[in-house]
Amino acid sequence: MTERASSLPVLHRSLLSVPASNQRALEKIRMLECDGVILDLEDSVAVEQKAAARDNLRQFFSAGRIADCLTIIRVNPLASEFGAEDIALVRELVPDAVLIPKLETLAELETCETQLAATSPSMAIWGMMETPKGILNAGMLAAARREIAPRLQGFVVGLNDLRKETRVLPKPGRAYLVPWLMQVVLAARAHGLTVIDSVFNDFRDGENFENECLQGREMGFDGKMLIHPAQIEPANRHFGPSEQELIEARMILDAFAKPEASQFNVINLDGRMIERLHLEQAERLITQMQIIERRKTII
Repeated sequence: MTERASSLPVLHRSLLSVPASNQRALEKIRMLECDGVILDLEDSVAVEQKAAARDNLRQFFSAGRIADCLTIIRVNPLASEFGAEDIALVRELVPDAVLIPKLETLAELETCETQLAATSPSMAIWGMMETPKGILNAGMLAAARREIAPRLQGFVVGLNDLRKETRVLPKPGRAYLVPWLMQVVLAARAHGLTVIDSVFNDFRDGENFENECLQGREMGFDGKMLIHPAQIEPANRHFGPSEQELIEARMILDAFAKPEASQFNVINLDGRMIERLHLEQAERLITQMQIIERRKTII
């Protein structure tokens, strides 16, 4: 794999979480077709392995960037005993983004923004939305990108911690969690953030994982956080454009490309009223498919 082409937009269908303490798993990343990796220094790394995990990431980055793959480092809480060393590592390695766990307050975003002030302006901040306070503050936190935290680019939902704190049971369909999930999606969309659905814990349960991917896509998520390589292909498939969506998108583009449609914001397409907002959606799908096809020539 070569370095990512800077002109190539980023996909977010599949973000694989990899413990930074697992050197073997880190070595395998370069052979995978996930859209991004979350290199975890937090929950999946035992206290006595934190230092070794940071050294593993230094070795991982020394081998060069992965072609068209988003690299995100999830640090320990900024105020924890590991926060300062983790942020120092982020400044040293300059990943695409740093992921703040259990994001709840504007102060956390402001602190992270200040700590990254001297680094590349292209490095983003993402936040894990995984506590009751974080969900309640989703709109306020997303709005912070306008002034307090201009680096803020994305939210990742973490349902394991949220279930623990709210005592909502882990039932298929996530019925009692849907309102909170939609609250995060709405906050992200209101302020132009990427938003990623939570992990599905049983990587052997392919059927329910696919059902959850379908649900997440229908709710408006850009992609899903994953815990195992076996989940990459179905996540890419469900969060990418389907063949039927592409057929319809091309029909919309062709209809608006006709000279007689140039003066209209609404046109008739096979008995349906199609607006220019549908044209924008169609263009986005076609662009996404072009990116996916182009990636196949790079990986």
